[in-house]
Order: sequence, then structure tokens, then C-alpha cells
Amino acid sequence: MLILTTVLTTGALTLTACGSRDEGKGGGDGGKTTVVIGVDAPLTGDLSALGLGIKNSADLAVKTANKEGTVEGVEFKLEATDDQAQPQVGQQNAQKFISNDEVLGVVGPLNSNVSQSMQKPFNDAGLVQVSPANTGTELTQGDGWKTGDRKRPFKTFFRTATTDQVQGDFAAKYLYNKAKIKKVYLIDDQKTYGAGLAASFKDTFTQLGGKIVDSDHINPEDRDFNAVATKVKNSKAEAVYYGGEYPAAGPLSQQIKDSGAKIPLMGGDGIYSADFIKLNKKAAGDLATSVGKPVELLDSAKTFIKNYKAAGYKDAYEAYGGGTYDATWSIIEAVKIAVEENDGKLPENGRAAVLEAMSKVKFEGVTGNVSFDEYGDTTNTMMTAYQVDGKAWKPEFSGAYKPE
Repeated sequence: MLILTTVLTTGALTLTACGSRDEGKGGGDGGKTTVVIGVDAPLTGDLSALGLGIKNSADLAVKTANKEGTVEGVEFKLEATDDQAQPQVGQQNAQKFISNDEVLGVVGPLNSNVSQSMQKPFNDAGLVQVSPANTGTELTQGDGWKTGDRKRPFKTFFRTATTDQVQGDFAAKYLYNKAKIKKVYLIDDQKTYGAGLAASFKDTFTQLGGKIVDSDHINPEDRDFNAVATKVKNSKAEAVYYGGEYPAAGPLSQQIKDSGAKIPLMGGDGIYSADFIKLNKKAAGDLATSVGKPVELLDSAKTFIKNYKAAGYKDAYEAYGGGTYDATWSIIEAVKIAVEENDGKLPENGRAAVLEAMSKVKFEGVTGNVSFDEYGDTTNTMMTAYQVDGKAWKPEFSGAYKPE
């Protein structure tokens, strides 16, 4: 019921990349121009908890903009697609959005490897994409970023999440400096997100003087990790750092502890979910990092939290709720700028105008100040380390990324 995969059809009442205008033939509400914002996320499957939080938060932003009349003469609509966390499906969804001229921006996806399949089609179509969750550094800075050769590969890609470089660095410094852990067993799921996060963590942790006692790759579809759990126990590691997501991380952590290794598992925002705790009876003490400060502690997020609860969504906003709201709102703000700079009307070349306006977007969002740098990356590099206490994640430490 929550999976919306049908792309709105507009018949003959479409204008090229501009939105349909009401001319007495069923266009926007009350004579308004209809602008569709797409959202793509895994709405079914193992990662649906995060995906549904993304969809709902985008939906709330669109409803709020319409209720408040944020952009005069424009009625926003949300169209959601389920990528099932599969790159091929994500690419198909991208084409659906591209073919609908009313779509002027797309929020998502969750997974970096899915985003890799969507970036070029969106870029070729000049359609803005803003992800609240993609952290792969190469998505904005190119494959040469590790050697300092940073080049933005796609002008249409933006994100409100920070990069693996930032998150891995933050996690390594937290473990080494705050938790006083010097020996780590490194594991990743071989996917774009997990491998990138693990590599960034390793670089910083070893530079600080920490030791990677051993490393392994796992298949994220597996649930039997007893072999690697035994290796972790025998390694005498003081902690495990895992690059991956909660469906595998939960069982992995529990099996490591069942093996006799009473040590914490730490991961990135991909494990920062209530479902990680549901999948792991021995999650107490485990750690995760996530972008921004906890929204529950931000004055800027109070209205978002109140309105989300009032809207009656069945699913929690999860780790990316605040970032998703801000990602959606950045597209709304770009539409507003495009309209205001065109005498109060949406330009005929709506997609191009919205893309141009993205560099001018700046506002106080749910997660704090929202704006984008020359690569399309968020300028907000605040991170938080969380630890499982009882049956919930509790914030331990927050700080902004500061390159050495």
C-alpha cells in the first residue's frame, strides 16, 4: 500500500521540463502549476525501514510547502518509487522520472551503488538529484579524490549527507581517542558504501597509530557469520569496525559475541537503525556514527518531529528523516528561486532553472544550515557517535569534521 511506483501521466497538458499548467483542463490545483518531486528508496525488502522513513519525510516536506504556500502559484506533488536497493531497478526508476516532464527534482536514493546507476541518466536529462543518504565520496568528487584530484563528475547530483571520507575519519578518531581502542578487526560487505567507509576508517585509524589486526569481506545476503566470528575472537581485537548495513550487521555482531568475543561492533549510518537492535539480542555497547546531531536535540528539528508525529505515519523517520526533509526542501527552495527570478512564473525550461538555482539554495533546515559546496556536497559536516544503551541508540559525542 505504501509503495507508489506509478509515474503521474499528464497527457497533452505537459510543458517541456516545466510542469503542467491549469488552463481549465485539469492541471494544477486552483490554477497552480504542478511540480512533481520524485523520491526513490527501498520501500520493500531488508532496508525498507530506512526507505519508508525517507519517503515519509519527503512527503511531509511537500505537504508542508503546499499548506504554507511556500512557492506562489505552484502545487507540489510527490511521486515515490521502490528501488529494492537494486542498482538496475534504480536506473529504471530514474528513466520513469526523466520521462515525466513535471518532475523537476528527485530525492534519493538510500544506497550509493544504486545512485551510481542513476547519476548519469539524471545528468544527461539535466534533472536535479538530492540524496539524504549517499556517502560514497566518489559520487561528488570523482574516483581521483583519494589522490587529491577532485573533479565533480555530475553537475545534477547533490546530497545532504556527508561523505564516507568524513564519516570514516570521525569514527576512527572516536574509537582511538575517545573509546581508547587501539586494535580493530575490519570487515566490509564489498558494496560501494561499505567498502568506501571501511577504507576511510582504516586510513585514519592507522595514521593515528591504531592497528588493523585482520580484515574480512562478507556477503551482505548471508546470515551465518560464525566462521568470521571465530576469526575475530582469535584475533584479540578490541573492537570490530563494519562497513555495511544493519540487515547483516545485526546478526554479525551477535554471532561475534556468541563466539566469546565480548567486544563492540561499530559501523556507519547504515547500521544506525532501530532494526539493528531488533536483529541483535546482544547489541548493548555497539556503536554507530550518523550525519548531523541527533534531530531530537536540535531546536531546528522540533517542528519537524511534531509534524511527523501529527501526520500519523506508521513508520519512524529513522536515520535519514531530517536529512530527507532538508533534501526535499532544497528542491522546493530552488523552485522558489526559479519562480521569483522569472517574474513569478515557473520558467519553460524548469529543470535547467532549478539546477541553476541549486547553487543559490541556503536555508535553516531540520539538520541545521543547508547549502552545497562546489561539488554538490553539504557544507554541514557535523557527525554524531551513538551507542546502544538498553534497547535504543543513545548519542555519545558530536563534532564537526576538521581535515588535518
